[in-house]
Amino acid sequence: MDRLDDENIALLTLLYSCKRPDSWKSLTNQCLVEGSARRVLMNRLDAQSNPLREFDEVEPEDFALFPEPLSDARQREYDAAAREAERDYDEWMRAELRFVSIFDSDYPHLLLDSVDAPPFMFSKGLLLSDDRGVSVVGSRHASPQGLEFAQEVAAMLAKRSLTVVAGLAEGVDTAAHQAALDAGARTVAFIGTGINRAYPASNRALQERIAHEGLVLSQFKPDAPPTRQTFPMRNAVMSSYGLASVICDAGEHSGTRIQARQAMQHGRPIIFRQQVVEQTRWAHSYLDKPNVYVARTVNDVARFIDAIFHTALVQVDDDYLRIPLGV
Repeated sequence: MDRLDDENIALLTLLYSCKRPDSWKSLTNQCLVEGSARRVLMNRLDAQSNPLREFDEVEPEDFALFPEPLSDARQREYDAAAREAERDYDEWMRAELRFVSIFDSDYPHLLLDSVDAPPFMFSKGLLLSDDRGVSVVGSRHASPQGLEFAQEVAAMLAKRSLTVVAGLAEGVDTAAHQAALDAGARTVAFIGTGINRAYPASNRALQERIAHEGLVLSQFKPDAPPTRQTFPMRNAVMSSYGLASVICDAGEHSGTRIQARQAMQHGRPIIFRQQVVEQTRWAHSYLDKPNVYVARTVNDVARFIDAIFHTALVQVDDDYLRIPLGV
């Protein structure tokens, strides 16, 4: 195994042994700050090894801030988590699954800057760390007008060589993926199940085509089933993968609300089709918020996208630079 394999197994060990007040999100952030899951794990396994203890400025009373030595029971939990992590990772490698963690150079850069960055993902297809995409989302039970709008938006993005990002659900997502493929454009599908599953089953062939011609991403274990929690988690990650979200069709209680809320939290622009704002209270409530646009036509969406992509925020080291992206 190489260093990346060791980091991945250490990362999985931390996640599998996670207990409150820790969470997968907080552990992921700790590993990113430290730059190594192995160091985070070693500091937890051996509190005395924390390098901060060696500084003269650390007063004896400050040692209370450091982790307490592990109890025998907690040590056994870490040992069990390490065995499970190594077993799972070895199984995934033997199955030739593409596992990409926050330590992998192919991990999408925009996700790394997000508070919802998943610690790892599985992928099928061409993974691009610097992908330039737009999420095209909406209701599973979209109107004919909403489906047509999604198709036309996807075709417009294709002409601009932008990736069409969606969640492979029925309705708007399917229309957007299909239109992108028909236009010969790149499309990325974020799925709410493990990478080995297809949901809905009616989209199995579409999922396979996207894996062959674009990219399918999952933040869950390979055989994880769909649940009420996995789709909101999927939406949180999908909203930060692209530089904007276009909401083509949605009802008052649509799950698309989660995509909008997460996009706002990530500082990503939201483009609403006008009918969505007119027909739902939740969408109308976004009108006084920054980076929110309302489009009557696909030409309106195109103008907004051009403006967004010509002045996108890109992080370089610790600074954000507003640079032209040359759409």
